[in-house]
Amino acid sequence: MVSIWKTRRMFDIAELPFTVSEEEKQKYVAKIQEAGSYQGYKPRQFWHIDAGVRDQIEHYNFHTDVTLKEHPEALRPFLPEIDGFMRHNYFNILLPLFRLLALGLELPEETFVEKNTLASPLSDTYFRFMKYYPRSSEDEEKTKNVWLKGHTDIGALTLLWSQPVSALQIRTTDGEWKWVKHIDNAVVVNAGDSLEFLSGGFYKATIHRVHQPPPDQRNLTRLGVFYFSSFDDYVKLLPLVQSPVLQRVGITRRMDDELAPTSGVYRRARISSYGLTSLKEGKDKGVEEEEIAGVVIRHYN
Repeated sequence: MVSIWKTRRMFDIAELPFTVSEEEKQKYVAKIQEAGSYQGYKPRQFWHIDAGVRDQIEHYNFHTDVTLKEHPEALRPFLPEIDGFMRHNYFNILLPLFRLLALGLELPEETFVEKNTLASPLSDTYFRFMKYYPRSSEDEEKTKNVWLKGHTDIGALTLLWSQPVSALQIRTTDGEWKWVKHIDNAVVVNAGDSLEFLSGGFYKATIHRVHQPPPDQRNLTRLGVFYFSSFDDYVKLLPLVQSPVLQRVGITRRMDDELAPTSGVYRRARISSYGLTSLKEGKDKGVEEEEIAGVVIRHYN
């Protein structure tokens, strides 16, 4: 396990991309709509949240090959440390989880490992520093205190390093929202859509949202450190029908097999549309929907 001091050090480094000038940030803005990529900066007020309110969230993303693109000058001396921390996420957390998940389906241990290559152009797995800023009381009222609507992540597994400002909530199977408690040096693991697709619904994508912090933390900024893993771009998001478990319990599909996108197509389509498209009312109360890459995407509010 990485020491708590190295984790705290990474949170210190995570502040750096948000201290540079707006002029320098503009040089590294991600091609979100154009290329469906988060590599670089996502500026504040880029996404529409609800009722005309735009987000107050800024993030900076690295490809797992940190040399693939140039970074702001303030970050460059720390790239070796960032790379080392990413590799810790990959080798010591992500791969063991992938192996356990494969064994849970009674598949060879390396089934999911082989589909996620570190520091490769075949994958757009990314490491993120993310900063949430307090909002006005008017924006809180309009959005019912929701900073990001309930959603599922795009990729395989997301690793969220625990931090003390509360905002993350998980939706339970009975539709309740539960706060995620902070534990020092712990990692919250969310399953994503891509894992749900490959596991034929056996592993469900985690529905989660970001809510205004409790009253005693409402004037604080919130800093996050994340590792978003994606399967390699060529991987077709089809159920692993060879799994003995799926053969016994059955498969839940969210799209017809012939319409299943690849990991790369699905990721780019989700990124380029998130917070930028009009949603329609879903069949269930409090749920909005859109169709992306042949898949119905649900947003929970």
